[in-house]
Amino acid sequence: MSAVSSLLGSVVDYAGLFPPAQLAMADAVRNHAAYLAGPHRTMLGRFVVPLARLAEFEAAHAALPAAARPGWQLSVIAGADSNPAADAAAIAAFHTRQPEACVVSIENKATNLEEVTRSTAPFADASEVWVELPAAHPGLPDLLAAVRAARRGAKLRTGGITPESFPAPADVLRFLRACHRAGVVMKATAGLHHPLRGAYRLTYAPGSPSGRMFGFLNVFLAAALVHTGGSDTDVLALLDDGDARHFVAAPDALAWRGHRFTAPNSTPPAAPSAARSARARSPSRSRACRNFAGYEPELHPRPRPAQLGGIGQSP
Repeated sequence: MSAVSSLLGSVVDYAGLFPPAQLAMADAVRNHAAYLAGPHRTMLGRFVVPLARLAEFEAAHAALPAAARPGWQLSVIAGADSNPAADAAAIAAFHTRQPEACVVSIENKATNLEEVTRSTAPFADASEVWVELPAAHPGLPDLLAAVRAARRGAKLRTGGITPESFPAPADVLRFLRACHRAGVVMKATAGLHHPLRGAYRLTYAPGSPSGRMFGFLNVFLAAALVHTGGSDTDVLALLDDGDARHFVAAPDALAWRGHRFTAPNSTPPAAPSAARSARARSPSRSRACRNFAGYEPELHPRPRPAQLGGIGQSP
């Protein structure tokens, strides 16, 4: 396996339901099915869907050809006013109805310690739960400590549909550093529609504004550089670098300006749950689905330093 395949396997989740694509459910489901059979399928992770639209997903998924339905993995977005206990019950009910698709993670938001506890407690220890935290929050270390204590992962929002929704590179660096210090695995979402940093249209609508967007490769390698001891100066330069000549894919590593990243030296030692372990070993429902019903956890693997959410962006 090449360094690119090893490092970037399942690195991008498909969020075609959300801006900028904002597709209808049937179109997004058909797209994901095509991508799962396409030449870049090893980079593709989960299908991102709002919890409130799971029934709509089931109908669209059922309309696919039989050969395209098994083995789907979903990342579910909780609503802004959701009840986490009710969410856990809804996911468990989904799994009793749906033999061919599995919710392997749920994503929610928190801005204080109480919300971190409330959004994670209803889920079994082995459930994969990602908690979105404000990048510039003054109490970020305390929030991450709570996420760590709950054995969950942190989520960073890296963009949106307006220029002001994009964090400054310094805030992204701060988030990456804080996660590394806390021993919390993280993922990033929104605005990561291109591999490299640059000025791009923020939506597909006529007259859409443009803005400086982070590249998913920039954020991924910046997380790896933090993990391998890179300086703040180098991490900021990497986050802001849009020159493709500075990024090299070798057979045994990815490289940026003299920094080399291989699968062993870019992999941190902790995971938010065991769900990714089951997902990595088997495309079947396995324990990753049953975790949401409260089954016992299993040993978790060593995940990548960042799991990037979104072709499209989730709310």
